[in-house]
Amino acid sequence: MTISAEPVARAREDFAAGRDVAAGVRPEILASWSRCRDRYDVDPALRIAPAAPEHADHCLEQEVVLAELGGLAAIAGQEMESSGGLIAVADGSGRVLASYGDPEAQRRAEASNLAPRATWAEDTTGTNGLGTALETTGAVTVTGAEHWCEGFHDWACAGIAVRDVVTGAPIGMLDISRWGEPLSDRTTGWLERAARGVEAELHQRAVADGRRLVAAFADQQPRTRNPLLGVDVGGRAVIGNDAAAELLGLPGSTPMIAPGDRREPDAAELSTVVAWAAGRASGAPDWTGSALLTTPSGERPITLRPLHVEDRLVGFTCEFGVADGEPHTPRGDHVPSPAPDRIIGLRNERLVVLMPAEIRYAEADRNTVWLSTDRGRIQAAMRGLDHVDEVLTPHGFCRVHRRFLVNMRRVAELERGGRGELLLITDPRAPEFIPVARRHVPQVRRILGV
Repeated sequence: MTISAEPVARAREDFAAGRDVAAGVRPEILASWSRCRDRYDVDPALRIAPAAPEHADHCLEQEVVLAELGGLAAIAGQEMESSGGLIAVADGSGRVLASYGDPEAQRRAEASNLAPRATWAEDTTGTNGLGTALETTGAVTVTGAEHWCEGFHDWACAGIAVRDVVTGAPIGMLDISRWGEPLSDRTTGWLERAARGVEAELHQRAVADGRRLVAAFADQQPRTRNPLLGVDVGGRAVIGNDAAAELLGLPGSTPMIAPGDRREPDAAELSTVVAWAAGRASGAPDWTGSALLTTPSGERPITLRPLHVEDRLVGFTCEFGVADGEPHTPRGDHVPSPAPDRIIGLRNERLVVLMPAEIRYAEADRNTVWLSTDRGRIQAAMRGLDHVDEVLTPHGFCRVHRRFLVNMRRVAELERGGRGELLLITDPRAPEFIPVARRHVPQVRRILGV
């Protein structure tokens, strides 16, 4: 028995064959199909989800979240025994840990390997509730032929990821599925409430960690006259002294305790260095590391000192101008993935296929990226400016600011701002002024020949 709608099934067949789809498919599904076909090369004829790796690293805090999600799933599963559905809990990689619900639904799920020790990440198993929820925010529903893989077309499923409120990385997931029948209208609401409840606890923990980081910063600040910064494990600023605020473009020395208030310092490599330091400092409270960072005023050495609370890493104090401890060695073996000739955007519930030449610039709003194009302002289907950067840089785009990526072929005018900063204008008819971070000014002048 199939729950596939014929127009969607035909659209999927056309898209899998390499033809474009103009209408009839929800934009989030079409964006997922694009990833499955063009980035992940998932076999659309797949009928069984692959097995997950035997070992996965989960820190204690992640295990606490997974245990809470497992408890919610077990309770919900009792109600689903009479409704013909099942609920699965998975970790942040899409690795199924447990499932509960109707025995017949579980038997059918096992035939597709929708069961513990299988992986339902989008890059291995295509468009599905669990995997596609990893790629976006909020609850995701996937029904019938919306599944990229043919073997799952009898299922309707809805998934949601619980994310670390500091780093944004998925920690765990819930998925509700039914075979041969549509999902209840209440499904996505229940998933969203469940995720919000767990993330609210994570938010409280992050606020408490922010206060601890501010206290550690206050203890270290009298011992240095250098720029001093307190950052969380995602590399976002929680507090800095006046020298750090001026150096890194931060709003003064006011603490930014809540995760949503924290800012990315104007030092492009800092998040990479913090990720490296977090791996080295985990379980090693006496560890100290150093790196060389590019700031708006030039390259500066930096020393990172970890802050642990109850054997848990919560952040770093970063002192600029000194280099103590284990040095960070940048990896030089990264090779950008081949760039396609087009980029996918979303607007008014439709998928928009854009040529790079149509895009004037891209602007980041946290993980959401907005494209200013000849067809108006369009949201990129791809999340994260770093990912958009990888795709568009081979087409003449240049990162000019932590929030802006500009098509240098579309720059029409340059202007000096009120404080001497350089501004780019890609459309003289529109009131758009794209700021260039000071450290990018020489590169921009060199590209434009001015």
